[in-house]
Amino acid sequence: MSTVDELIEAIHQEALRADFPIDEPVYLQAKKDPRRPILFAGSLSAPICSFGRDLGKDEVAWGQPQVGAGGKLVRREVYRKYVGEPTADDPRLDRALEHVLLSNTVPYKPPGNKAYSEAVKARFRPYVAEFLAGHWEGDRVLCLGTEAFRWFAPYAGPGAADDFWNREDRYEAELPCELVAGTPGGEIRKALIVCPLPHPSPLNRRWYPLFPGLLRARLDASGAG
Repeated sequence: MSTVDELIEAIHQEALRADFPIDEPVYLQAKKDPRRPILFAGSLSAPICSFGRDLGKDEVAWGQPQVGAGGKLVRREVYRKYVGEPTADDPRLDRALEHVLLSNTVPYKPPGNKAYSEAVKARFRPYVAEFLAGHWEGDRVLCLGTEAFRWFAPYAGPGAADDFWNREDRYEAELPCELVAGTPGGEIRKALIVCPLPHPSPLNRRWYPLFPGLLRARLDASGAG
């Protein structure tokens, strides 16, 4: 199996191989290579992974996933759960990163705020799957929104993800999955518990006010601490 650095370089080479939509002006403004992936932040030994859709401009600027407004909601609740009340000397809430892994379906920023196509997600899926299956030691994934949850649908039983998403209690219930990743050293299989949450955006008017409480309940239910 590749090291994390080798995996990141493999993603970089895949991004160079053929064009796909990238918000290049945002990368150039931040003086970052648009083809260099921002794969994760946080601890590979954390029991929980917060899994989002893709990067925003703040994530590109800081070189970390989930450090914009929505991501800070996640970081803040993790901070409160495991560290205490956030302090003014930690504006990015970096101390939370000792207790959670942060990643996305695609380690790049799409133009504007439009989600990546299924083709782009499929292109980078093998790398993200290898990362989660082979390098992260945890087994509980908090999916931020529909796109992040749907990424795991192929790893559940036929129709299981659709049936689960139609449940009224989908933000409290758990979906068992078996992540399958092909690597140069062979196939890796890993059991995961997928725990969806609403997308933490103010535009998500129904669920945004409820997000912190739902996230706290997910953290409490994880048993980690």
